[in-house]
Amino acid sequence: MGVLPDNFLWGGAISANQSEGAWDADGKGASFADVCTAGGAGEARRIEPRFPPGARYPSREGVDFYRRYREDIALAAELGFKVFRLSIAWTRIFPTGFEDEPNEAGLRFYDGVFSELERFGIEPLVTISHYEMPYAMVERCNGWYGREAIDCYLRYCEALFRRYSGRVRLWLTFNEINAGTMPSGAPLSLGCVRGYTGPLLSAPTEAAVRYQALHHQFVAAAEAVQLARELCPGAKLGCMNAFSALYPRTCRPEDMLSAQREMRYTNWFCSDVQLRGEYPAYMRRRFEELGVKLDVRPGDAEALRRGVHDFYTCSYYTSGCAAASGGEGAAGNLAASLKNPYLEASGWGWQIDPQGLRWSLNAIYDRYRVPVMVVENGLGALDEPSADGRIHDPYRIDYLRRHIEQLKEAARDGVEVTGYTPWGWIDLVSASTGELAKRYGLVYVDRRDDGSGSFERRRKDSFYWYARVIASNGEEL
Repeated sequence: MGVLPDNFLWGGAISANQSEGAWDADGKGASFADVCTAGGAGEARRIEPRFPPGARYPSREGVDFYRRYREDIALAAELGFKVFRLSIAWTRIFPTGFEDEPNEAGLRFYDGVFSELERFGIEPLVTISHYEMPYAMVERCNGWYGREAIDCYLRYCEALFRRYSGRVRLWLTFNEINAGTMPSGAPLSLGCVRGYTGPLLSAPTEAAVRYQALHHQFVAAAEAVQLARELCPGAKLGCMNAFSALYPRTCRPEDMLSAQREMRYTNWFCSDVQLRGEYPAYMRRRFEELGVKLDVRPGDAEALRRGVHDFYTCSYYTSGCAAASGGEGAAGNLAASLKNPYLEASGWGWQIDPQGLRWSLNAIYDRYRVPVMVVENGLGALDEPSADGRIHDPYRIDYLRRHIEQLKEAARDGVEVTGYTPWGWIDLVSASTGELAKRYGLVYVDRRDDGSGSFERRRKDSFYWYARVIASNGEEL
């Protein structure tokens, strides 16, 4: 018998705003992602709703999943997917967020996607909000800072739950919700632009704005959990965090405390609220130090208690170090950290730490004792077809192999890990840089940042390798 259970959910993950394209088709409204420009090396993404000449908006065409989803799901079936993680574009269902009735054309599109998944026996894992919201809500509500966003989100959830009850069993309320705690991730996570005019990955200057917006997301997610229990019998709702293990840079007690503190603020705070049903005690000091006074309304605390999520999911790409003072910085997935001299790094400077995944899964399960899924994990790289026309990516195979090995070690440790969906199983637009050149996929998409390319799909070497991994339930690596 293998390490992983026979019903382990192997699959892959994408998001609507990075893959679908067709940004204004069939009644869809403009989302926050649709007004984010492309970036790149030395060029930050920007929020530019005025569409200045020369600005490029990669989310508007993505990789054309909207028109090619049947082809892409057939590729997922060829890989042997058990689960397909995707998100729904809020603005396909409610173009501005304020409509009383959902857009039927948008609902029909996802009817088609779910029917195609059902045809191949693939279970959908649906993220309700993945780094996008109607841009009209950004303007009127100031993103999640405005409490009115809660009602808009719940109206959206109700439309999804009523339409897809019985077809979708696994839901995630927000993608990487803890990005809202991080200066580098708050604009993406919260759609929050109060006093904000700089590059996309510069935070709003007021911590109070970020934490108030997060509070509204916590309440909205908890209310959504309760709504799903009413409208979707048997459905399970998970929280989703960007997890980055943080080690003390040295064994100095000051560095130990610094690592513990940063782990709490970035990795534990949001899931403590969503899986324990209340704000953790350590945040009282955090709020005092930052001068944050939350506007908590009557009923909010009860909503958090009643709306505890059912399972935990995370992205895991990298780890870092923390210290009381000093140290060379390291790039990574939103969280700021210091460089670890014992680790190698990707071409984008993200440190590669497979053993950190085992450590993280153990820490998560020890803390919460609920099922855990790794719903993002992958390597961004410059993939190009070779002279033989194939895409050889041994570096990606090595990265995924080493992480799956450590996931299996975590299972041996006793962690109830139930699924693995590597990020960007098909090439798509990078959320952090807006580039297509930063490729994660097992499937190559013939599209470049200058707008050239046919969108043709090609299987990389990693495609065939991952198909064998799935077929062997992780035994053949």
